[in-house]
Amino acid sequence: PAEPTLVLRLKFLNDTERLARVRPGDTVGALKRTYFPGQEQQVRLIYQGQLLRDDAQSLAGLHLSHLSVLHCHLSPPSVAPAAPGTPGPRSPAPAALGVGSLALPLFVLLLALLWYLQLQHRHVFTATATTCLAGLTLLVTFVAFAMYRR
Repeated sequence: PAEPTLVLRLKFLNDTERLARVRPGDTVGALKRTYFPGQEQQVRLIYQGQLLRDDAQSLAGLHLSHLSVLHCHLSPPSVAPAAPGTPGPRSPAPAALGVGSLALPLFVLLLALLWYLQLQHRHVFTATATTCLAGLTLLVTFVAFAMYRR
């Protein structure tokens, strides 16, 4: 008798899905070879929070049902090490201190100081200065939400 086939949902990190037709007797390694040819070493399959490390394990042993979800993580291919004596690719320079990542907290701190001064020394701030401070606060708030929303 022919072995029944299962349909599995292969779900990727970017929320795309792919359907895989398998037999319960197939192994994890066979699934990788069939649906990720040439990438067997880069693909990681996760089922119910467990990384499927053993390529010889049968799918029946995992107790998969029809439309079970296997999460897939594809890591970038590793670069083969250079032969001794040949110069390899240059390693990237260490990242400089990200001044951009410090700019927004610095603006927020500066705005907090200006608001404190405006509340404590109201007589020094004109109506125009207070309006500009409120507008600047609104602008920095929008920028902060736009930056950290990504």
